Amino acid sequence: MSQILAVAADEWRFWQRSNLVRAAVLLLALVLIAAAVLTAVQIVDDTHERTHYQDEAEATFLAQPDRHPHRMVHYGHYVFRTPAPLAVFDPGLDPVTGQTIFLEGHRQNTAMGGNAAQREGLGAMPSLSPAFFYQFFAPLLLILVGHHSLVRERESQTLAPLLALGLGSGQLLLGKGLALAAIVAALLLPAALVLGGAVFGGASAPVAAVVLGSYALYLSIWACAVLLASAVFTRRSTALASLLAGWLVVTLLLPAIAVNQAALQSPTPGKIATDFEMQQELAELGDGHNAADPAFTKLRDELLAQYGVTEVEALPVNLRGVVAEQSEADLTALMNRYAEDRFAATEHQAAHAARYGWLSPYLAVGFASRALAGTDLATHHRFLREAEAERFAFVQGLNRVHASELSYLDDINRNTSDEASRRSRVSADNWAVLTDFHFEPAKPTERLVEALPALLMLGLWLVLGVVALAISSRRLTP
Repeated sequence: MSQILAVAADEWRFWQRSNLVRAAVLLLALVLIAAAVLTAVQIVDDTHERTHYQDEAEATFLAQPDRHPHRMVHYGHYVFRTPAPLAVFDPGLDPVTGQTIFLEGHRQNTAMGGNAAQREGLGAMPSLSPAFFYQFFAPLLLILVGHHSLVRERESQTLAPLLALGLGSGQLLLGKGLALAAIVAALLLPAALVLGGAVFGGASAPVAAVVLGSYALYLSIWACAVLLASAVFTRRSTALASLLAGWLVVTLLLPAIAVNQAALQSPTPGKIATDFEMQQELAELGDGHNAADPAFTKLRDELLAQYGVTEVEALPVNLRGVVAEQSEADLTALMNRYAEDRFAATEHQAAHAARYGWLSPYLAVGFASRALAGTDLATHHRFLREAEAERFAFVQGLNRVHASELSYLDDINRNTSDEASRRSRVSADNWAVLTDFHFEPAKPTERLVEALPALLMLGLWLVLGVVALAISSRRLTP
């Protein structure tokens, strides 16, 4: 053990004397600090801003004066998704999927928030965050620091004397690996601080620990790759070139291939074609604003028979409100069917891309990180579903007010005079059908289960790296 520690200590002394190592560490440390600070400030600001606007939107809705209930259906309401606590480490898809939705009757709007999406469309890099630093830049530091660990011994002709003095090739490799593991541990310290801050802000401690563990696996995989290249190649330039080529393939080429192949394997219909098809089906449902539409004849006849009357004016409920409620239910069922088909198609694409994690640990750690942080595609879809449930609930609540609180005669005559218009208004107390909306990440166990396949990929990659190192150690020669 003392020999292994001596090799590790010698490696650290060499790094302390290397200008390249010092410059690389300083540069990437500055990048990491900037990523952590900028992301933290942005997430904190977004959280306060969206919470404020959510409260303001609810207060504005509830403060509306007495008016016709269907006007409130069209007045609408905003909902905002506040960032998950772990978004301070990995914002994931949040910047490109939108966090605000305007809810209104008869339609489902998309989430808004397109600045980052526009940058992505122009080919810009993903937003700088601690997670992106560890996924993309940290392997470069390990490559620059460790690519010459064993090659240097060959080039300086010290490998043969070391082995001749009784130092086993396995011990030499373990010593070099221990030195590189210390670099990995030092790299993870800022991540631990950021994640600790997220836990203080409400994140699940076990989930944060698994996030840290996933990046420890990822960087350990790269440490194994660096040592393996240094053990196999006989020249520093060859080892460095091979590692940089591998980094480019793993972090840039394979992700691009994964995205393109996912789109080819699971194509999704265009929005225009889908909207046109849905509009054709919507036309068959009838116009919910027109109680005389033939589509609602059966509903009207059933109501007349139920209450034993022959005229809609004699009904104890407002036919127009009942029709609006039925129409909204049918329309929402149709829109939800199209929405779920769209969700399924994009989730199938994401699942196809995730399988490339078996080829690229960069993809594997990204999928695991986003799932654990609650900033992945599944979380975005859950936000859309919960927002739609909120929309449907308050719209149907207003439709029930329309049916029960407003008479049919006052309703159909509301535009005949100012007095008739006043009689068609209901009390603002009825706006309380709106409930508080607060989006929360999925439960920790659900996120852990979601991330498990990607974590298994990382585990397999590390096992393969350790096995490859064990084999190379037996063949380590001057």
